[in-house]
Amino acid sequence: MSEVVDDSAGMAATQTASVRRPGMFAAGAWLHEGARSALFLAPRWERLAASPWQLAFQMLLQYALGLLFQRLTIEGEAVFIWRALLAGWFGVVLTAWLCYLIQPDPRVSRSVHSAPGAAHLFTLLVAQSNIFLLLIYALYFSLIRTGAVSDTSPWAQWIMWSLPMLWSVLARLAMLLRAARPLVSLRAVLAIAVVMFTSVLDFHLAPAPVAWRTAPKPEAKEEEPFTLSQEMMEAQLPLLDEQLDALKPQRPGVIDMYTITFAPYEGEEVFRRESTMVAGVMAKRFDAAGRGLQLINHRETAEQLPWATPLNLQRAIEGIGAIMDRDEDVLFIHLTSHGASDGELAANFWPIDVEPVMPAELKEWLDAAGIRYRVLSISACFAGNWIAPLAADGTLVMTASDADHTSYGCGKKSALTFFGRAMYDEQLRSSTRSFTEAHAAARKIILQRETQAGKDDGYSNPQIKVGGKIVPVLERMNKRLGQQP
Repeated sequence: MSEVVDDSAGMAATQTASVRRPGMFAAGAWLHEGARSALFLAPRWERLAASPWQLAFQMLLQYALGLLFQRLTIEGEAVFIWRALLAGWFGVVLTAWLCYLIQPDPRVSRSVHSAPGAAHLFTLLVAQSNIFLLLIYALYFSLIRTGAVSDTSPWAQWIMWSLPMLWSVLARLAMLLRAARPLVSLRAVLAIAVVMFTSVLDFHLAPAPVAWRTAPKPEAKEEEPFTLSQEMMEAQLPLLDEQLDALKPQRPGVIDMYTITFAPYEGEEVFRRESTMVAGVMAKRFDAAGRGLQLINHRETAEQLPWATPLNLQRAIEGIGAIMDRDEDVLFIHLTSHGASDGELAANFWPIDVEPVMPAELKEWLDAAGIRYRVLSISACFAGNWIAPLAADGTLVMTASDADHTSYGCGKKSALTFFGRAMYDEQLRSSTRSFTEAHAAARKIILQRETQAGKDDGYSNPQIKVGGKIVPVLERMNKRLGQQP
């Protein structure tokens, strides 16, 4: 008989010798196995050695990735919040301690083919999370920062966050199921329980405090309070009458256009700019130079231009009605301010108490002045409320929005409102003298710009209503203007 040699000790020695014990800086092996587990492949536990240094390295790597990603998502200058470095460590350190208390390294008490220890599972879970973090960051910079997709796109958000989250959960479950197959001891059961509990706490196992914030912008110089002086009052009182007296007279047989721009809200610079721009466009393109008034509430023009109050608007309409030929000339009025859902046009000129203007009041003043042909333009939120009260055979009325939606571009950072820019600065200034053509083109432009700006309460939907009797008057006027150089 041949001699039988028991080589089990040698095989065990060979197996033990084949197990590599990478040191603190052998992070590549852990990340490689983390990537394999993320692809639902079985981790090769025999290639890994779970040491406190390796776990600390993987956790710090994840922490650093989180800090770097936070910084890169902030465009421009950012401020680092140092106290964030101290946040969130207690739970992670406690979990790591429990893992080593339960089962520090599976190879100290079992063969390489038995269940991995809690320290192994936890370290590999952190390494796997690092792989998913890198995936998310790659998606962010390839899709969002390059402009390939909008950061407000729902499907982009799904790809960016939900899809990697679902993938990560499934990959973890697969890894834990593989680790649970050879369960033979209470320690193994506890190892799986601790790691599963940690997994459901958060997508990122290492703390991810908010460590960066956008650098504060330099504070704008605070404006000095507007003060009403006796000199200002004395200069303002005769101003409207003086400017009415200075208007050019109407020309017999010529359809002249007289204009009023009305900006009653002092708190927003955009309304003053728009009023001035519209007045300039009408003067140049509609031969209205010398036949226009600007009523503006603003500290810089408080002594040069009549204030935009309801009484001044009424008197301006009366004064122009007395100068123009009411049977052939046209009065153009542009109102620009904030608007309310009931049609109220907001007014503000503190410390002066200025009442708002309502649609019915404007119609009453126009009717009382006997003005037959009117072009009325209302640039405000909910301006569609002005359509029905002002509509008439001799009237063209157009608004920046319908009765149910806000308009856009009336903030402090806006140069012009979206309506004023598209309608007057871009269309009537150079493209056409037809209000209906300009309004139709402006509607398309405004829709595109509001969509790009992320307006979240619906399209402003500018409105227009054209009376039958004013159409031939505007056509004859535009025909004459088109013949001018």
